[in-house]
Amino acid sequence: MPKQKIVIGILANAGGVGKTTLAVHLAYEICKRGQTVALIDLDPQRALDVFCGLPSAEIENSVVRVFGKDFDGNWPLVSAWGNSNIEVCQGHPNMAQVGNDLVIRRRGEYVLADRLKSYPLRHDVIILDCPATIGIICENAIAASTGLLVPIQLEMKSVSGVADLVQWLIGIADDLMLDPHPPILGLIPSLYDNSRAIHRQYLQQLPEVAEQLRVKLYPQIRDSSEFKNASANGLPLQKYRPAHPACKDFKTIADDLVTLVRKGKL
Repeated sequence: MPKQKIVIGILANAGGVGKTTLAVHLAYEICKRGQTVALIDLDPQRALDVFCGLPSAEIENSVVRVFGKDFDGNWPLVSAWGNSNIEVCQGHPNMAQVGNDLVIRRRGEYVLADRLKSYPLRHDVIILDCPATIGIICENAIAASTGLLVPIQLEMKSVSGVADLVQWLIGIADDLMLDPHPPILGLIPSLYDNSRAIHRQYLQQLPEVAEQLRVKLYPQIRDSSEFKNASANGLPLQKYRPAHPACKDFKTIADDLVTLVRKGKL
């Protein structure tokens, strides 16, 4: 059975919840399983540059070009970590202005989906690293995605707001008349510190929350200073410290995504 390309949007309702950490380490794990991956940075903060060890891109060599009305299908992609099977479409601070422009643009919510349809990428898996602020750039990600992942930080604001975020995602899919809706593939507890009682408490509550929302709950991704050390060196943890136990935290999600690709179910 032929493999089917999937587009995964990583969205959250706040910054600092580990979206880019998840995007980068998932990309690396998926590539290890024989798939090609494109990382598209939709966040004006362009954290992917740091995590992938890339110099900042000029505006014409960034994702801003993809959203331009005169885009000709020449995707501005660069290899990550010298691996041609993982490529990055770099972000740019001007994405904030792009968001403002899209509000009054015809089919403004569908630009990214239209680009991926008219000028498809060669990659098996496309991962969208979305901005922390909910708006039309995130709506573009939802419209372009075949599945969504939602990292959750184990603190009151994130846990209590996850139901609202899920309802917002469903509502946007309704408003955009997406058929089918991109399913929420799972909630992912992130930055988990087992030594903190509050983290253990919230982690115990999440299975019930996920069951009420009818969304899968993935195993937690631990908090570790080694993630920061790895990103400071422009590397994923799997390359920086391959024996570190946190490297295994992404295995279940990566396995699920690769299975979906191979079975053509998404």
